[in-house]
Amino acid sequence: MYVRAVMRQVKYVYGLKMEVEGEENFQVEGPYVVISNHQSSIDMMGLMEVLPDRCVQIAKKELMYAGPVGMILYLVGVIFINRKRTTDAKNALDEAVQTILKDQVRVWVFPEGTRNHGGDLLPFKKGAFHLAVQAQVPIIPVVYSSYYSFYSKKEKRFSTGNIKIRILPKIDTQGLSTDDIPELLEKSYSVMKEAFWEISGHLKNANTNNAAACST
Repeated sequence: MYVRAVMRQVKYVYGLKMEVEGEENFQVEGPYVVISNHQSSIDMMGLMEVLPDRCVQIAKKELMYAGPVGMILYLVGVIFINRKRTTDAKNALDEAVQTILKDQVRVWVFPEGTRNHGGDLLPFKKGAFHLAVQAQVPIIPVVYSSYYSFYSKKEKRFSTGNIKIRILPKIDTQGLSTDDIPELLEKSYSVMKEAFWEISGHLKNANTNNAAACST
């Protein structure tokens, strides 16, 4: 894909180095749901670095109007969801399930639902887990290390830096129902939070105020 090829070169412009761990965990036959933490638009560079074949993204509709970022998301086939209208979000998820099963594609979701500059993981929304359970496909968590060492929106600071991306083993959903979603969400959140702190070593003893596990 042309857009992906271009985006993979952008990291050099900004002086960013990507270090990827666990790429073998993407070697799963058939469709699956990828979930990852979401810190800033920089995530798109990491996403393009490891994006599996036949994988599309789901994002909130507001990002469609976010200038160049919105254009890039549109060009790479993002499924936009209007989270302010429950019926629209539900219909989009239902359509995503049908697309996954019919076209055998993978879907990438940011379960925090918004960008998080707080140095930890925000509570997860349930949409990605409903999607995986309804489609009966595994979840593969992907974790980006903290960007704080080179980027801070609050401090208006940006420099060259390293980003670690860890792809974790799949979490099966076969046989699970909607009643199992809270436990599935909790498990996914826990393994991603642990990985986040491991690969963000410089923040090991930093801000941990966002320790809540999940939200409705």
